[in-house]
Amino acid sequence: MRSFGGVRAGGLAVAAIACLAPPLGAARAETLESALIQAYQNNPTLNSQRAAVRATDENVPQALSGYRPRVSITASGGEQSLSTTTKVTTTTPNSYSTQSGYNSPVSAGVTASQTLFNGFQTANKTRQAEAQVQAARETLRVTEQQVLLNAATAYMNLLRDTAILDLQKRNVEVLQEQLRQVRDRFNVGEVTRTDVAQSESRLAAGRSQVLTAESNYKTSGAVYRQVIGSSPGKLTAGTPVDRFSPSNLSAAIGAASTIHPSVTTAQYNIDVAQMQVKVAEGALYPTLSVQGNYTKNYLAAGSLNTMESYNASVLGQLSVPIYQGGAEYSLIRQAKETLGQKRIDFDTARDQARQTVVQAWGQLDAAKANIDATQAQVQASEIALNGVREEARVGQRTTLDVLNAQQELVNARVALVGAQRDRVVASYSLLAGVGRLSPQVLGLRVPVYDAATHYGQVRDSWAGVRTPDGR
Repeated sequence: MRSFGGVRAGGLAVAAIACLAPPLGAARAETLESALIQAYQNNPTLNSQRAAVRATDENVPQALSGYRPRVSITASGGEQSLSTTTKVTTTTPNSYSTQSGYNSPVSAGVTASQTLFNGFQTANKTRQAEAQVQAARETLRVTEQQVLLNAATAYMNLLRDTAILDLQKRNVEVLQEQLRQVRDRFNVGEVTRTDVAQSESRLAAGRSQVLTAESNYKTSGAVYRQVIGSSPGKLTAGTPVDRFSPSNLSAAIGAASTIHPSVTTAQYNIDVAQMQVKVAEGALYPTLSVQGNYTKNYLAAGSLNTMESYNASVLGQLSVPIYQGGAEYSLIRQAKETLGQKRIDFDTARDQARQTVVQAWGQLDAAKANIDATQAQVQASEIALNGVREEARVGQRTTLDVLNAQQELVNARVALVGAQRDRVVASYSLLAGVGRLSPQVLGLRVPVYDAATHYGQVRDSWAGVRTPDGR
């Protein structure tokens, strides 16, 4: 008498999730590290945020322009027709004199102005712009962490769904063999038609589970392609990274409250808001500037007698605001309210960072314990299935008992695959929650994007419309 078929005890899900080759993509080895490298280099969300940082860098030279002179050249020229009639009162009776004609006046001049004092607005705008740059860089770190976490999650999801699909397909093969054996036994009168129907029903359910697993697998493959930027190959096992995180929860919370990029972004936003208050207050201060002007005229407009003239001047101008309608006071009050809001946002960011770390820590502990539990569940289910088969062989168990034991083993192995996936993803989530999920910490062999390079290229630029990369 042949025993009912089954997935062998040695084929644990841990082996399946480590080395299964998905049908999608070429049969090339793909590691979690290489997937993270591709996401770091190619992810459009991350590249978009890098461009946003470069755009923010330009706020600094715009602010520094307030220290620099402004120079303009003006010129005019054209044709004019003049006719002037004057009254001569020195004669009796009075007489009139008319002068008319054409000329072509030309005028050219240059004007230069320099602000000497504007209520420290230029200095404060420069500090504000520098704080905006720092905030943008920290926002980039937030995006960088999220992209790397999404990449690790997409990788492990596809690895999990690949293993589950393989387990469900093997389960269908077992159920098909089992149905064939039950039909053989039915033909010789050892079982009833009910046993055959139960086997057929369980096989149909198994095929339905394969379809569901295929759908999940294709969805994970599409997400992988979106996040990583390439089609997956043969995925290898991913390893946890909680070794890079603090060793205890209190240390993790302390690190997240100080170095997490969302917290540091909120700190720089406070600096930006403080500078905006000072910029708004600068509108109440006097403004002092100096302006030089030189103009050369030929055949001056409005006169037929002037052949050539010039005008040169250097003038200082002092403007003391007395009352400008009250808008400047409203802007100051508005900036102070914004500053208060940013301080509240900073507290919120720290609380959120703490909550994220505590949650990630709990998920990681649960994932570790769940692996031990599901491994024990798999081992117990294998022993139970072997026992039920032997008891069914001697008539002490029914076909339904065997089917149920087989399904319990499949469910246990699916749970183990999920637990292994959760273990790796939870470690990445904790590292991101602490604020240390970066290529440098992970040791990725990839050139790290340095936002300071572009900043140094444009900060002191006085002129030019081409970007440092040649666009």
